Amino acid sequence: MSWKAGLSRKLPILRFFACPDSPSSRGVMTWYKSNYHELKLLNPTMALFLRTADNAMPAVTTELGFTRDDLLKFMIQTKKFKDTNGTISEERIEAAKAYLKTDWALLRQERWSSPGFDPEKPFLNEEVPDWRDDPKIASDLTLYLELKDAADEQMNVIQSGPNNEFTKSENALLMCQRVDLWCAGPKEVEAAVQHLHKLGERSNDLEPDYPEYITEYYPGTADI
Repeated sequence: MSWKAGLSRKLPILRFFACPDSPSSRGVMTWYKSNYHELKLLNPTMALFLRTADNAMPAVTTELGFTRDDLLKFMIQTKKFKDTNGTISEERIEAAKAYLKTDWALLRQERWSSPGFDPEKPFLNEEVPDWRDDPKIASDLTLYLELKDAADEQMNVIQSGPNNEFTKSENALLMCQRVDLWCAGPKEVEAAVQHLHKLGERSNDLEPDYPEYITEYYPGTADI
């Protein structure tokens, strides 16, 4: 029961798909009906749905908060970086590894190194297209610009793969949110839900985590 009680802390939703008249969906239907009331009692705020349709593929899906780092690690591990001739692209792999080493905490900190100026302000390049030429701003944001330009250049290399390589990898990773359950029994359905729960433990954090101290400082009007 313990893992069921913690479902809503790691998964925002569970969607089950089944065909009510098909033997291939019997395991999904049986498990859902047997566990629905217990799951709702233990997780009253979690959305729990059963979608039925004729000839539907039995499955269970959820929503996982994959990050770009997760995507790049997935692409490296599954050897998605390939050139048109089928060989592994060392250039894009090295760019991905370098991107994964980016110090985002330092980048966020350095963003505010120039008092009264935010280099990530929306529409900044349209309003002040030559802001990088300002000597004071360029001096204050030297480290920020170095980190940001390096990350942008690495991402351009990563996304330069042929045949929509990056987009296809995104879609492939998103499919990890789904487990097909064709002809699965109730035990297999429960194992699939537990599998998604474990992925949620890694990718989702639905509990508020209040810091003990301020980690980011945003200057107010009095500080500008």
